[in-house]
Amino acid sequence: MSIELSAMSVLDYDQVQALWSRCEGLSQGDTHSQVEQLLQCHPGLSLVARRQEEVVAAILAGHDGRRGYLYHLAVDPTCRQQGLARQLVDRCLEQLVAVGIPRCSVFVYQENEGASEFWNALGWRQRSELKVFAVDL
Repeated sequence: MSIELSAMSVLDYDQVQALWSRCEGLSQGDTHSQVEQLLQCHPGLSLVARRQEEVVAAILAGHDGRRGYLYHLAVDPTCRQQGLARQLVDRCLEQLVAVGIPRCSVFVYQENEGASEFWNALGWRQRSELKVFAVDL
């Protein structure tokens, strides 16, 4: 069965949220309105992969004008090991380069070994010299 990549729409939110809930270790902190705002600010950067009408993989992407950021890369457990994650990442990076963004980062939870292995396999380097600080507003 064919899987097609396309730009994420706010209409995909419910299916993407359901996908996130099926994927272990993924935060569900992004509300409908937050995702809608990201999609409006950066049209075409966030992507979904569909098998027929079902969203089976998704990635959120954005930038601050200098650096790109990838968020919530998720692939349904039944569709893993098919190259979907790599395709989504590659497409996002191509689009970031097209809008003049020279570097991209992704944040990974310390305990998420599978994600760490994935990013290492793609050639991304871990920035051990940095610490991340956050505050809830």
